Amino acid sequence: MDIIFLRDLKVDLFIGIYGWEREVPQTVQFDLEVGLPHSRACETDDVEDTIDYGRIVARIRESLSERRFALVEALAEHVSQLIRQEFGAPWVRVSVAKLGLIRDVKQLGVVIERGSRA
Repeated sequence: MDIIFLRDLKVDLFIGIYGWEREVPQTVQFDLEVGLPHSRACETDDVEDTIDYGRIVARIRESLSERRFALVEALAEHVSQLIRQEFGAPWVRVSVAKLGLIRDVKQLGVVIERGSRA
């Protein structure tokens, strides 16, 4: 399976369980690995034979501008389902990190994998 990746995608959104987190947007960082449903792009050099990175980023930003989340786990699940359902990816790994939320902790978050790498 061929995998495309996006690193350090930053999105400002409302996320958290505490009252102050629901008042101020936070910057959340994503690292994504997306399995391709087929691997013809290596041979054809045609964007139609892969998943367009730009479309993934645009769709994630659009979707997250309309939603609020309490937990990073729910956010990661939402993004993984969006990529699998809308882009046809058979497998995805989504890492979500909140930045600088706790003193002396640069990032905190979750990594989930969904689908099959077969």
